[in-house]
Amino acid sequence: MIKFAVMGFGTVGAGVAEILQKNSALLEARLGEPIELKYILDIRDFPDSPFSNRVVHDFETIVNDEEVDVIVETIGGAKVAYDYTKRALLAGKHVVTSNKELVAIHGCELLKIAEEKNVNYLFEAAVGGGIPVLRPLHQCLAANEIEEVFGILNGTTNYILTRMVRAGVTFEAALREAQSLGYAEQDPTADVEGHDACRKICILADLAFGREILPEDVPTEGISGVTLRDVELVEKAGWRVKLLGRALRQEDGRVSAYVAPHLVRAEHPIAGVEDVFNAIMVRGNAVGEVMFYGPGAGSLPTASAVVADVLDAAQHQEKRKKIGWTERKAEQIAPWDALSARQYFRVKDGLHQVDEVFPGSEILSHQEHEIAFITPYMSCGELNRRAKSLQLCARLWVLE
Repeated sequence: MIKFAVMGFGTVGAGVAEILQKNSALLEARLGEPIELKYILDIRDFPDSPFSNRVVHDFETIVNDEEVDVIVETIGGAKVAYDYTKRALLAGKHVVTSNKELVAIHGCELLKIAEEKNVNYLFEAAVGGGIPVLRPLHQCLAANEIEEVFGILNGTTNYILTRMVRAGVTFEAALREAQSLGYAEQDPTADVEGHDACRKICILADLAFGREILPEDVPTEGISGVTLRDVELVEKAGWRVKLLGRALRQEDGRVSAYVAPHLVRAEHPIAGVEDVFNAIMVRGNAVGEVMFYGPGAGSLPTASAVVADVLDAAQHQEKRKKIGWTERKAEQIAPWDALSARQYFRVKDGLHQVDEVFPGSEILSHQEHEIAFITPYMSCGELNRRAKSLQLCARLWVLE
């Protein structure tokens, strides 16, 4: 029998327990032996829960119990969760997590400990929620050299942008709507300023390129500055606005990663991903482009990925799954200003000024004292330098 514990009985932790209760016979058949949730660690009691008799308040109870094979960490954050995860791995326990912040910051260290102790540290749920992407990236696409990975990595911001397009509401109104529906926290900073997407693209880049990319290496811009005017203007020209996390392998082998709002052609597959859904695209040198799509958050979708990792850890107890990446080296990370791109600008200038500063631009809208256009390809450093001479109202990246 496989016995496991859950640390943190919030949205995802409760979903793990619910799936175990709902699909226990199926899970046992797939695992080949019974599976039991022995402990739930939380600072709270849950007297009305059917799992109330499993609640404990002391981490030592779990880490010192030799019957516990796997520990699920759904606490969140990178403080208490980091301490408990590290101690669990050092004690020879397999650990499964949905904690993107912890994996993005400390994943390299924790995977090294797992390797030394011959245990598994698995985190499929940390990037795409219920979307299986890390395992396919690591296993199914192993024959490819990954050239690029990008996607819609945050359901809250995608919902807000969808409402701006479909209902014509402002960012502020769409955010309030998302909060009322439970899609956005009362403090939505991590979502709308791109921090959540930043952590996820770090993990994707770590796996795709085999080297550590930390959040501080990733220039990050959210959607709080995206206006309804720009959303409506670019839609008329055949574009959609999406918040994307992107990581690219440069010709010299270095990696660039960033998070920012992008213009995406309306016919592009990722442009049709709406509401709280996520989508991740991977480009390999053999397979070309593949896309993974589905619910990127939520109790049961995320918990389904967690439980799948629990089964995976249990099935690889004798020989751990080989997964990891090398420690960060500054020389392997391409400077952001060297990245070549096209960008969208809306400026308060005359057309002659745009022609002088960005000759060859694609004009999307030309009104008196205001022009919206897409620049030619050039380095981000050069884009920044030239943009300083214009009265800038809006700026977005362009996905080709």
